[in-house]
Amino acid sequence: MNTPRPASNHAAVEHEKELRSRVQRSEIRLIPIAIAGEIKSKDSLAEKLLESMAERHAAFESGDILVVKHKVVSKAEGRIVDLATIKPSAASVAWAKKYQLNARVIELAQRESRSVIRRRNGVLITETRHGFICANSGVDVSNVDGGRHALLLPADPDRSARELHRELKKRTALSIPVLITDSFGRPWREGLVDFCVGIAGMKALRDDRGRRDPHGYKLQASLEAISDELACAAALVCGKLNRTPACIVRGFRYEAARGRARDLLRPAANDLFR
Repeated sequence: MNTPRPASNHAAVEHEKELRSRVQRSEIRLIPIAIAGEIKSKDSLAEKLLESMAERHAAFESGDILVVKHKVVSKAEGRIVDLATIKPSAASVAWAKKYQLNARVIELAQRESRSVIRRRNGVLITETRHGFICANSGVDVSNVDGGRHALLLPADPDRSARELHRELKKRTALSIPVLITDSFGRPWREGLVDFCVGIAGMKALRDDRGRRDPHGYKLQASLEAISDELACAAALVCGKLNRTPACIVRGFRYEAARGRARDLLRPAANDLFR
């Protein structure tokens, strides 16, 4: 004779199923996109990415987010400078000599800056024309051509993201949000992490202020930089040494919007580090 399962046990089973379902819905996948060969000026980045994905039998799905390292965007936009054409000032030469740096890179970093925030112990912290606070205005010589040329940030990373977003929509009929990222240092912490410098197709921030946590407390300061968090997550598979300049984030629930990286910039009046 079968004994009926107690209602409490049945409720527990159903609760466990619901929890399992929630975990599955909250899973996020990071899918690296490797690109063979170098990106050159005027290359279609959308075409290169889609070709690479097709070779691996991969495709975008509705709800995906594309994260792209700024270097391939800058290369496609021709944001590359021959360092031999840069004539450093006497101040740049003296600073570089003192700390065994490249005077041309220092000069270029100052030219690309809106202002110099800190100059200490061989480190030049600047505010770029975009409003980013970072070392050397984002001027970079790694992964270019061995030090003969330097790569600049895109002139307008949000515009770059919008153009790639539109091109992907034309080619796939999907509205894929695009994040463009770069590696910056942080106050108080060692090591680099990736930050979002350009965005299209989704909000850069998630505002939970005013909502209540599971204990009923009303949240006061929960303005979450989800685009920076996604940039960091993607960086785990988009390393500097493995020719993987892009990543698909799959499973993250975002809020569709025009989006802009400027929303991530803290006003100088509220910045405790300046």
